Amino acid sequence: MPIQKFSFALFVFLCLSTIGYSQTTDLNNDILTRPTAVAVPIETDPLMDGNILKDEVWQKIKPFGGLLQSQPNYGQAASERTEIRIAYTEHTFYVAVVCYDSDPDGLVVSDARRDALLDNTDAFLFIVDTYKDNQNGFIFGTNSLGVEYDAQVDNEGQGNQNTNRQQGGTIGGFNLNWDGSWKVRTSVHNEGWSAEFAIPLRTIRFQPGKDWGINFRRNIRKTNEIAYWSPMPIGFNLNRLSLAGTLTGLNLKTPRNLKVIPYVLGQLAKDYEANDPKAKFTPEVGGDIKFSITPSLTLDLTYNTDFAQVEVDEQQVNLDRFNLFFPEKRPFFLENAGLFSVGSPGEVDLFFSRRIGIGDDGNIVPIIGGARLSGKLDRTNVGLLTMFTDEVEDAGIQKNNFTVARVNHEFKGRSALGAAFINRSGIGIQDDFNSTIAIDGKLGLGRKARMTGFYAQTNGPMDTINEHSFRLKTDYVWNSWEIGGGYTEVGEGFNPEVGFLQRSAFRKPEARVLYHYRPKNENSVILELRPHISYNSFWNFEGFQETSYTHIDNHWEFKSGMEIHTGLNLTTEGVLDPFEISDGVTVLPGTYRHSESQLVFFTNKSKPVSINIRSVIGGSFGGKRYQQSGTLSVRLGDRFNSDFIYLYNNYQLPVGDFTANIFRSQMTYSFRPNLYVQSLVQNNSANELWAVNLRLGWLQRANTGLFVVYNYNVREGDPLNNSIIIKYSRMFDLIN
Repeated sequence: MPIQKFSFALFVFLCLSTIGYSQTTDLNNDILTRPTAVAVPIETDPLMDGNILKDEVWQKIKPFGGLLQSQPNYGQAASERTEIRIAYTEHTFYVAVVCYDSDPDGLVVSDARRDALLDNTDAFLFIVDTYKDNQNGFIFGTNSLGVEYDAQVDNEGQGNQNTNRQQGGTIGGFNLNWDGSWKVRTSVHNEGWSAEFAIPLRTIRFQPGKDWGINFRRNIRKTNEIAYWSPMPIGFNLNRLSLAGTLTGLNLKTPRNLKVIPYVLGQLAKDYEANDPKAKFTPEVGGDIKFSITPSLTLDLTYNTDFAQVEVDEQQVNLDRFNLFFPEKRPFFLENAGLFSVGSPGEVDLFFSRRIGIGDDGNIVPIIGGARLSGKLDRTNVGLLTMFTDEVEDAGIQKNNFTVARVNHEFKGRSALGAAFINRSGIGIQDDFNSTIAIDGKLGLGRKARMTGFYAQTNGPMDTINEHSFRLKTDYVWNSWEIGGGYTEVGEGFNPEVGFLQRSAFRKPEARVLYHYRPKNENSVILELRPHISYNSFWNFEGFQETSYTHIDNHWEFKSGMEIHTGLNLTTEGVLDPFEISDGVTVLPGTYRHSESQLVFFTNKSKPVSINIRSVIGGSFGGKRYQQSGTLSVRLGDRFNSDFIYLYNNYQLPVGDFTANIFRSQMTYSFRPNLYVQSLVQNNSANELWAVNLRLGWLQRANTGLFVVYNYNVREGDPLNNSIIIKYSRMFDLIN
């Protein structure tokens, strides 16, 4: 009971605090004044060559700009002028930009691949909120090479802040793997560089007759500058759609959309573990159909779904007794993934699409086919997914049907209420099922604070107790402060078989406070300081503390692009049952309390050579641990990119010593933005595995095209299941 009282008091306090904070006076009134732009209808399509200044169509349209810096000099005008024009025809939405630059020969371009990260390059991006719901949108971007960068944003890009010691970052809210069918052309000239975006209206979803939300971002790397058209408070980015501007003048007609995306595949594989001396050739055919029932509601059909072209998972080592999280990478499941997301991503995922088509041990389960209906009806998001998987006799896996039904209604003021039903049923097998029902919601407290939560219940053929899970969380983000806290509970019998649980049966209070401090002295070498403290603790239902993690840190970000994090972690691990942390090393029951130092250092990532170092030194399970990781990034021009990563784990425990290390080499050479060759070489010392994944991609529309993939795996010097795959897919637009 004490932990329940504490968490409830914490939650109430934070709710009251955020309500009080939301009434504070804004430091910058410009933040509350959203700009407006006008889209101009045109009869003639512009010539798509990137030459904005010489195109009569564009020169007849009045440009707008006036971007303001977010960094390094917050609130000041951008150091270089930006001119933006927007137009549309019956079928296409156009954006043109002229990025004036006093040194066009010094433009920084670090990667030529599609969807290459644009943070460390001279780049231009924009986001469109096509429903004007202040929550969801599409991002498009490019650099001076004409790279196609696109993504989906839901819930303003806000996901779960993962504080697992082996994993970090924010999970959910931003989907880079969404690939639309559109094109961009760029031109570098004496005045700087220009870009033209042509986005077919069939590519995006919208409701006719409404204004759109819109915002623009420009990166100017020679000054490490980030500037926005609709100004962003410190700590915010392009995803914050409730602070975007408005695009008016749209008079769009309902587009029709029917796309067929077939593929053919040939695989030559040899499974050495099966003691089969002969290589086996397997041909496959399949594909998808995409049909827009309405401009905002799409039906996707898939048959014999294949993901051979997807990059393999990065190796991880489990140095604890809880589940590792491997993110979804398969394009079919990533499209509109945010619509189906329920729970706490990376910790309590009520729907985890990797359960479909991937077995518990990572083996591939054939997907026979399925359907997905997803989109929006006015302010209501709707999603229905049903998939059928085949049996795998060797693994004892039967045929299954997976069904997900999701509805979420959005209210004004960043508020929403939703429900979900998730089910797995064994086909032809009695009493072989598992289902989850859930309700979730969020309540916006002005622009600055928000409360979120969910409640879920599972059901299966076995009688059990406490088949529930819920979470309540509140956060305040404004005026350079980020304050949040919450409480999560997972019952002993809660079992979402189509979901993901990092751990089962726990009660977890959490809190976090972070402050962004920008020195007022423009001559300061420091861009920003981010002191912060976070806390989370896991307790079982008998009142035993299984984990406690307090993180005290400060991030020192320099204007040069260098950054240093100096932190202290206070940890507690309560072990009830012995577990084997490594071969021959078993951690005994007990409560282990330790402290550890944490140091992170990385240099300017836009430079041809950069490094990233992370060091954690301290106690662990009654002994000591040394966790070191280093990344060396090397870029040769705009064609070759490489990352060499080494993760070193050394444990010196009373029950034994061991090391568990991972080496990862990622190299890419781009002949042009749509033609590349990529290698991923990994070594996992914990299971003595070497894994090589080579991919050649010749991309066409929306990430379709020709893919050649080679996989070679060796464990303890013996080859495993190795293969070469050739896959070709093409998109046919049957309604022009």
